[in-house]
Amino acid sequence: MSMSPTRTRFVPREDQYAWTFGGYDPVLRVKPGEVLELFTEDAFGGAIRSTKDLPSRSIVYPFINPQTGPFYVEGAAVGDTLAIHLIAVRPARDWAVSTTVPLFGALTSTRFTPTLQPALPERTWLYDVDGDAGEVIYRALDSDFSTRLPPEPFLGTIRVLPAAQEVRNVLVPEAFGGNMDTPHARAGTTIYLGVNVEGALFSIGDAHYTMGEGEVCGVAVEGAMETVLTVDLVKGV
Repeated sequence: MSMSPTRTRFVPREDQYAWTFGGYDPVLRVKPGEVLELFTEDAFGGAIRSTKDLPSRSIVYPFINPQTGPFYVEGAAVGDTLAIHLIAVRPARDWAVSTTVPLFGALTSTRFTPTLQPALPERTWLYDVDGDAGEVIYRALDSDFSTRLPPEPFLGTIRVLPAAQEVRNVLVPEAFGGNMDTPHARAGTTIYLGVNVEGALFSIGDAHYTMGEGEVCGVAVEGAMETVLTVDLVKGV
């Protein structure tokens, strides 16, 4: 007789979010094959909830992309590979937000790529999420234009602990995973990451309800997410 895998639900308290890749103790120990049901807050920590909430007044850098985790995987050793199987990735709310942020994103000047024109004005857009119709609804701020987008929920950040005792900013993508912002990190995908420390210490966060191939304005359609996943270990690889 086969037994169903253990299912564990974890919804972090506000004081349990990790704000860097590394530097935090594990919030939970899990076993390979255990099914985890995880809540992640949006990239703004839930602080932006209307078109009047602007990033420069609502969030404080570097407190963005709060991570749910890290989770200690029993049996994970340096040199193994952690296989993270994403079973379900679903919006946790019926609304989402996106913004333009001064001096951030590919559409405007940044401190790395200054240009001659003024920076884009700071704006916030609120999206309605119609789960029954399967639509994310965009509405313009300066006209009555609106359009309906297909939801393509995915996780912007998935990572294990970096090597060499590093602590990295949550905007960084690297060999440990991190802020990859790839729409392929959706339900049905398996992500393989090399284990750098005992227990692997993986976390997830920065979920998006839909996005193109990259965050050209600096963000995607950002939202809280419910994710169901399980992990396997590939030993010695």
